[in-house]
Amino acid sequence: MDAALGVVVVNYASSALLRANLSETVREVEPALVVVVDNLSSWSERIAVRALAAEHGWEIVEAETNLGFGGGVNAGAERALSLGAQDLLLLNPDATISAEAVRALQRRATSSRMTAFAPTILDGAGKIWFDGADVYLSDGRTMGVRRRSSRQDEARWEWLSGACLLIPDMLWRATGGFDHDYFLYWEDVDFSRRVIDVGGDLVVVSEAIAVHDEGGTQGRDPSDRAKSEGYYYYNIRNRLMFAAKHLDDEDVHRWRRGAWASAREVLLRGGRRQFLSKPWIPLGAAFRGVRDGRRISRRSSRAFTARPATQSGAPGVQCEETSGGQGES
Repeated sequence: MDAALGVVVVNYASSALLRANLSETVREVEPALVVVVDNLSSWSERIAVRALAAEHGWEIVEAETNLGFGGGVNAGAERALSLGAQDLLLLNPDATISAEAVRALQRRATSSRMTAFAPTILDGAGKIWFDGADVYLSDGRTMGVRRRSSRQDEARWEWLSGACLLIPDMLWRATGGFDHDYFLYWEDVDFSRRVIDVGGDLVVVSEAIAVHDEGGTQGRDPSDRAKSEGYYYYNIRNRLMFAAKHLDDEDVHRWRRGAWASAREVLLRGGRRQFLSKPWIPLGAAFRGVRDGRRISRRSSRAFTARPATQSGAPGVQCEETSGGQGES
C-alpha cells in the first residue's frame, strides 16, 4: 500500500488489553506508526503504558486529564498525521484486526479518499457484533441493518462504529475529526453524519473482519451483562445531544418526549439482574442522563433544514453482502 497507515488507540485503564491485543495486531499488520493516547486514569497505568510504548516503539500522547473517546481520537489522529500517516485506523483496546483485513480496507481507500471504511466486526464468540447500523429519526433508536425489515420505509441515517474504522486523511480533515462534546458514545454516529454532510461516503467492507471483545475496557466479567454507569449516562444523554446538533426543532422535541422510553431500552441492555442488588446505580445514571440530555437539547436546539434521510434502497452506507449488526451506539 502506498498510503502510510497510522493506528490510533485511546487507552483508559486498559494497558493489559494493549499488551494482549494491540501488540498482536501491530505485529501482524506492521503499520507505519502507532499512536496510543493515554487518558489519565492513574499514575500506575501511565507508567505501564509508557513501558509498553517504549518496548514496542509506539508513539504516546499523555493526556493530562481524561479527554474522553472523541477527544482522545482527535489528539491521536493529529499526532499520527503530523508524523506522516495518510490512513488512520481507529482501534479499540479490546479489538484486533488481521493484516489481510487492513489490506482490504486500504485497497478501497486508495481510490476513495472521502470515504470512511468499517470492517465486519465479530464478538469474542464469533457472532456478528457490527456490520452496519442505522439511527431512526422518528425516535432516535439505533439498530443494526439486519433489523430494517421491522421498520421499513422509516427515515433513517446510517452510521459506522468507531471500534474499528479506517479514515483517509482527506476525509479526516474535511470533517474536522470527532466531536469531543460527546465524551463517550454517539460520537461515531455524529462523525458518520458529518461525513455525509461534507459529501463523503460510509462503506462496510464485508470481507474485512475484526474482532471486538465488547466490555473488555470496562474490566467486567464477560458473563455479567451489566454496563458501567458511564455507559448508561452518556448513551442516554448523548442521544439528545445528537438530536440538538443535527435535527430540526420538531424532531428534537419528539426525541425529548421519548427520553425515558429510550433510557429504559438502554438500561435493559445490561439485563434485569443488575436491579436486584444495587438498582440505584443504573437508575441514577439514567436519571442524570435524561436530565442533562434535556438541558443540552433545550439549550442547543436550533432550527435547520436537515439533509434528506436515507430510505431503504437510497444512497448511504454501502453494506456489501451484510446482514446487520447490533447497532448499539
